Amino acid sequence: RTDFLTYFPRETHRDHILGPFVASQTCGKFDVTAVVNGGGLTGQAGAIRLGLARALEKYNPDYRPPMKRHGFLTRDPRMVERKKVGRVKARKSPQWVRR
Repeated sequence: RTDFLTYFPRETHRDHILGPFVASQTCGKFDVTAVVNGGGLTGQAGAIRLGLARALEKYNPDYRPPMKRHGFLTRDPRMVERKKVGRVKARKSPQWVRR
């Protein structure tokens, strides 16, 4: 339970999170409390942004077109690739030995 400015020291993360408010022109109209865990700060900022965008859209469907145009309602589909049998990691092979 830390402050927004303390938890996200990078300005890029803060801009990333406040994007839905800027797109819907609702800056300063809502008080937000978010609980996130897992991943890094960038992933958590993205998760908060997606949650805010979805909440704003539910609050007022008129906010959907500008947020959709900026891509705030799109979830990042990238996931961790699974480890394969016979490999060290997902793609890294064991060290090749000549003899």
